[in-house]
Amino acid sequence: MADDTTLVLGATGTVGRRVADGLRAAGVPVRAASRSGEVPFDWAVRDTWEGAIGPASRMWLMAPEDTAVDPEFVECAVRRGVRRIVLLSSRGIETMGDERLLAAERTVRASGAEWTIVRPDWFNQNFDEGFCLPQVLAGEVVLPLGGMRQVFVDAEDIAASAVAVLTGGGHEGWTYELTGPEALSFGDAAAVIGEACGRAVRYRGGDEEFAAALEAAGTPREVTDGMLSAFAALRAQGDSQPNGTVAALTGREPKSFARYAAEAAARGVWNP
Repeated sequence: MADDTTLVLGATGTVGRRVADGLRAAGVPVRAASRSGEVPFDWAVRDTWEGAIGPASRMWLMAPEDTAVDPEFVECAVRRGVRRIVLLSSRGIETMGDERLLAAERTVRASGAEWTIVRPDWFNQNFDEGFCLPQVLAGEVVLPLGGMRQVFVDAEDIAASAVAVLTGGGHEGWTYELTGPEALSFGDAAAVIGEACGRAVRYRGGDEEFAAALEAAGTPREVTDGMLSAFAALRAQGDSQPNGTVAALTGREPKSFARYAAEAAARGVWNP
């Protein structure tokens, strides 16, 4: 029945697979949709849309980096019976001028469905599943953020918050910013990772160092300039501060960065 089922997009990804697992653990039927998952779905292939939606009344909505949330897909989902949408967005998108995510938020607000938006801070998993992993393995994290502090949040806590919002009441029309328990600089994070994996991981936080790393990787200059502008806007926003939203939604304290790093190191993900 549609009332019993939640469509999870990006169900093989960092957050999506954890959302799907959390829903199943709660006894909620799941349609786990992705390009390579059990339910085929591709933003670029419209023929996959209706089949992926199937009989679902709730939806975890996200799109990969550089892919827009298509309003026509959201309209299709609502037309086929989706009544609650929870969107994965991000903190600081106004400051960084992230029109892709700003447009996605406008789309769900105008969808006619019950909607909730979750805006997490930087994922812990950027360091062991995401774009920072090659840098950690090379022993050097390079990002033009200087000493600014972020409140890194674990994907498990994002997913647990999403499950609570998807399955509980009283979240309609809310935008939740999700953080971990402490603000750390990227230098702090690199040091914690180095201690956990038993080798030096250093941090370089200047614009010139970041630009040089991108140039060495063959990144076009206009792309580099755009990234530098976005990071400059983020720096101008200042340090992030922790909040209690994860605990309020899930009933548990969010995972510390040190605990995340210890668990990741124990799995051997940072072994050379």
